[in-house]
Amino acid sequence: MSTNLEFRKSSYSGGNGNCVEVADTPAFSAVRDTQNRELVALAYGPAEWRAFLHTAKRDLN
Repeated sequence: MSTNLEFRKSSYSGGNGNCVEVADTPAFSAVRDTQNRELVALAYGPAEWRAFLHTAKRDLN
C-alpha cells in the first residue's frame, strides 16, 4: 500500500479521541487508527467499503 495516501479524519469519529482516518483512492479505501498512525492501515476494495459504510450508517440510526 502506498505511504503517500492523504488521510482525513472520518466524519463518523466521535469527539472522545477514538478516531479513525480514511484515505480514498480509485482502487481502495484505507483506514487507520489516529492513535497508532505508525501501524498498518487496513485497505478495502470498493464493494467492501460500500458495504461497510452502508452497515455503519444503518447501525447509527
